Amino acid sequence: MNPKELSLLHRLSKPEGKIDVVLDTDTYNEVDDQFALAYLLCGEKDPDAMLCVKAICAAPFYNDKSQGPADGMEKSFQEIRHILELMGRTDLEERVYKGSEYFMKDEETPVLSPAAEVLSNLAMEYSPEAPLYVVAIGAITNVASAILLNPQIVDRMVVVWLGGNAHDWPDNREFNCQQDVAAARVVFTGGVALVQLPCAGVVSSFTTCAGELEMFLRGKNRLCDYLVDIVERDGAAQSPYKAWTRVIWDVTAVAWLMKGDFLRDRLVPCPIPQYDHHYSFDRNSHFMRYVYSVNRDALFEDLFGRLSGIL
Repeated sequence: MNPKELSLLHRLSKPEGKIDVVLDTDTYNEVDDQFALAYLLCGEKDPDAMLCVKAICAAPFYNDKSQGPADGMEKSFQEIRHILELMGRTDLEERVYKGSEYFMKDEETPVLSPAAEVLSNLAMEYSPEAPLYVVAIGAITNVASAILLNPQIVDRMVVVWLGGNAHDWPDNREFNCQQDVAAARVVFTGGVALVQLPCAGVVSSFTTCAGELEMFLRGKNRLCDYLVDIVERDGAAQSPYKAWTRVIWDVTAVAWLMKGDFLRDRLVPCPIPQYDHHYSFDRNSHFMRYVYSVNRDALFEDLFGRLSGIL
């Protein structure tokens, strides 16, 4: 194994000690990004977690909650600031950056934005031995654009991405991936240390319900009440059943950085997302880390405890 491959495997190991983190999030898209952002900030306060949030980037999205990618990004930018206000962390507002206003048109042209530019510059302050960790929980346009702006950063960061489906799932029609397949291909083929948390077939098991939220979060603080309200609103609206559950899967990407027995993963050759929403596989591809299982109860106990102020 050559030195470059050994260096990649080092970056794909679970981090130890203090690490710097960037969160890239389409925060207004669903209700789970708010949980993930809050969980990350709670982890920053925990001396055992040893996390330092260097930047929070708003990612684009386009669905029935936005009029287009730019509108989705802007709404996410404002939602990030709202969560910071609820948590009393307005000191971080200067580290919040607007991201891409549209998705990548091809695999060679970056989408210029404050988020892509700050990430391309910030990552240069790190090294293969002590990389920057980038947790991405939306379309990965900002991260791919940063790599295209400055390819040197691929050896200086680790990308933890919640996106795509399980590798053995019948298709790869997953929202974060299919919005910007070109960006996903840049990240999967560019040689960056990549940790993938697939949606359908893996982290789709990380669900909660109204009763559980009411029991553990209701009345604890302003943030908890807000999170319960938005989950109950969306959960009831999006399910034909009274006994609904709601996936909060974005939390799992942050959990990969936290200390605790929350996830199971393994090293696999990196696949390539295709434009027909499937993967192609090559056993000779560089390695990535693939999360294949979630300890649902342990992670929710940690999440609820931190959000409610118990931990």
